Amino acid sequence: MFSSNFPQENGQSGHSSSNVTLTDEAGRSLSCSIEHSLNVEGVDYLLLLPIDSPVEIVAWDEDDQADDLADATLVEDESEIDEIFSDAQAVLAEQNLTLKRTAFTLTVAGELPPVDEEEILTIELAEEEVELEPEQLQLLTNFYHEEQEYGIYTPLDPLLFFAKRNPKGQLELLSPEEFQKVQPLLEELLFEDLD
Repeated sequence: MFSSNFPQENGQSGHSSSNVTLTDEAGRSLSCSIEHSLNVEGVDYLLLLPIDSPVEIVAWDEDDQADDLADATLVEDESEIDEIFSDAQAVLAEQNLTLKRTAFTLTVAGELPPVDEEEILTIELAEEEVELEPEQLQLLTNFYHEEQEYGIYTPLDPLLFFAKRNPKGQLELLSPEEFQKVQPLLEELLFEDLD
């Protein structure tokens, strides 16, 4: 599920600023730049960075203060996002930011404010039997919907997607098993890039 303006071979390296579009099952799209490409056993793997800034919406437990980190919950339910989307869009528009319902993540277009150390939220993420690094998020704005307080945050670390080209030339995100297979190669490539 993918549409692309991926350039034909025209003398550019795979590390150029080519753009592709990921599409999710709901038909939403996400424009990304190709940060790295890697061919392993005839399969093209791509490391993608969204062009617009990813954002997360956090719901705060209404019984406690917003600075109590234990009571922050990431809003991931599609129906709840549908319900609060127009309110979130309106408060971000006041900051000249445009909230978009894109594939795999919400994004905002526009210039983000500078990082303010006092407005950083750290969230401990956990997936099945895997301990993940805490994620640091920068507050963009708060809003209320039906007496529930929400915060809109953008991650301080870049949100990267790992995709591969299927036999039809379309992009698809890697499954966790595929990612584990190519992760050492991708890490090596990234560390070489940092040197």
